[in-house]
Amino acid sequence: MSPTTVTTFTAQATAPQFTQANGLRICWDSVGDPQAEAVLLLPGLGTQLLRWSPSFCQRLVEQGFRVLRMDLRDAGLSSHLHDAGVPAFAELAAALAAGQRPQVPYTLHDMAADVTGLLDALQLERVHLVGRSMGGMLAQLLAGSQPQRVRSLCTIMSSSGNPRLPQADPEVMGLMMRPGPRPEQGEEAYLDHAMVFAQRIASPAYFDAQAQRALLRAELQRAYNPAGTARQVAAIAATGDLHPWLAQITAPTLVVHGAEDVLIPPACGRDSADAIAGAEWLLLPGMGHDLPAALEAQIADAIARNARR
Repeated sequence: MSPTTVTTFTAQATAPQFTQANGLRICWDSVGDPQAEAVLLLPGLGTQLLRWSPSFCQRLVEQGFRVLRMDLRDAGLSSHLHDAGVPAFAELAAALAAGQRPQVPYTLHDMAADVTGLLDALQLERVHLVGRSMGGMLAQLLAGSQPQRVRSLCTIMSSSGNPRLPQADPEVMGLMMRPGPRPEQGEEAYLDHAMVFAQRIASPAYFDAQAQRALLRAELQRAYNPAGTARQVAAIAATGDLHPWLAQITAPTLVVHGAEDVLIPPACGRDSADAIAGAEWLLLPGMGHDLPAALEAQIADAIARNARR
């Protein structure tokens, strides 16, 4: 891997790029030497590329990579599928319980096609894939279904989708699903509501309330699409167990999980690590369902080591 010039990178200074891929407009940005091997960072459910902090991206650039972030469909500045409507979760649950294929606007397979469409448009034959939470599920699906496109794989706080795995505590799910004030009713009230859930799932050893509130504010001011988050939830549910694709993954794989993750329990990440041949398992004490600044260096170094395996 060739060395690269260190590039100053801030979320504010990096202009978003827009590319047509799989029939949608995809927003992405990039930092680092365009000729270096690319790392593509995939965000989680209902979140935006901003979740990958400038400092984390910079650490990967300093490891010799070009770093790309993207907004997934129905989030951030990528296409919002307003015409698809909002899934009826009672009907979705009933279909799944009956062993039927539910009717949903799209699945993770469609979202994975967005990712490969972006890679095609950018003429990137192979990339290192890093996904967090739902983005980790997408990364696993891609690495299993299109192994020729993936140099290495890293999932962070993600899952195999195995329905037999432990689920989040009902109290945590209740906080995630509870209705709150709309932003037009007052930005601070909206953020107060969002902070309750954010703190509940965050890393107890590293939580920074000021930084978390600033991130939530930045996402809110950039894009607001709760219906899109509901469609992404339906996509996860309808896709189901990823084990058929995990068995096909050949890329060097690193599975990172927080020991204190109450949203996606560590057993979910461990299940992926056990199902992927040769996967490395990294369980981090004090980490919850976020990526705290204090752990960025350790995780970035682990990603680089895995990429060079």
